[in-house]
Amino acid sequence: MFTRVVVVLLIFVIGAFLGAYLGPPFSSGFFGIDGKNLPIAEMDAQATSATNDDGAASQSESAVVALGRLQPKGKTITLAAPFGASDARIASLLVDEGDHVTIGQTVAELDSLPSLQLAVESALVNISAKEAALAQTRAMVAASLSEAEANRDRALAAVQLARQALERERSLSLGGASSRSTLQSAEATLAQSTSDLAKADASIVRYQSAPGTLQSDIEVAERNLDLAKAELATARDNLSKGVVISPISGTVIAINSRPGERPASPGIMTLADTDHMQVELEVYQTDIRRIAIGQTVIVSSPALSQELEGSVTLIGYEVEQQTVLSADPAANTDARVVRVTTHLDPPSSALAAKLTGLEVMGRVAVGKDHE
Repeated sequence: MFTRVVVVLLIFVIGAFLGAYLGPPFSSGFFGIDGKNLPIAEMDAQATSATNDDGAASQSESAVVALGRLQPKGKTITLAAPFGASDARIASLLVDEGDHVTIGQTVAELDSLPSLQLAVESALVNISAKEAALAQTRAMVAASLSEAEANRDRALAAVQLARQALERERSLSLGGASSRSTLQSAEATLAQSTSDLAKADASIVRYQSAPGTLQSDIEVAERNLDLAKAELATARDNLSKGVVISPISGTVIAINSRPGERPASPGIMTLADTDHMQVELEVYQTDIRRIAIGQTVIVSSPALSQELEGSVTLIGYEVEQQTVLSADPAANTDARVVRVTTHLDPPSSALAAKLTGLEVMGRVAVGKDHE
């Protein structure tokens, strides 16, 4: 009995010894020096090195592994309702998901468009009316000027006759051959003729323009026409509030609002330039020193029929928190990363065109020259 107790105690002592001295080396393969989980990219790189017996060291030295997402060049664009659309609803969609659109193309119409078009037609009619009024004013001014000039000629002739008659009556009055009343009548006739001449001269000034200026009535009519043209320009500009225009050439990724609905907060539709796809990799902060513009990147995913290829075109300027997470439960979900943009070559872009947002694995061929 005593022997059995001694054996059991020896087993416990040996087990404690092995756990104290042999445990850390085994656990160091899964945790970092400080006991925290390794970043996803480093874990994937270690896994790759562990499985390649014929070149594990060169594999980890020649590539940086990082997770990322497929996205179009320039990312996606969400089309909102035009400024000033107010409570307008969608009347019709002129495109569908997957359709290719060009810059400036009308992709949707709002139910406010008919009233805006009516405002344009009304402005056009108003311009026609103002043009007719201007033509009428010009004709009236010309006729009034001619009439005023004719009246002046008659008044001038009447003044000359009245002066001659007054001089004759004065001569007769001095000789006693004419009465005082007759003389006074001749003087009144001259005064009336003079007044008529002044009135005719004033009419000529009224309908005659000064050098380098417009006649006042014609100028008012022309300004009214200018105002009508400005109202037409405003009405035509307001037409943009009734339609939705594509700001880019690309593909309709998603329709977010349907006819009869007010444009949703996510916008009416989402557009992207899927002809030029790229990958945004999240490279761990300690590996970013090994990344350089122009390096080749191989992209893979179970959703892809083959690997994609591209090159590094942009290295971010900010260290951020990781957003693309691995399915490994032991992965570090709070890693600090730098975003690295990779443009895919044309064949790869064609394969990735319909997979915006796909999570992928990227291997950047860095080589020893960039370490």
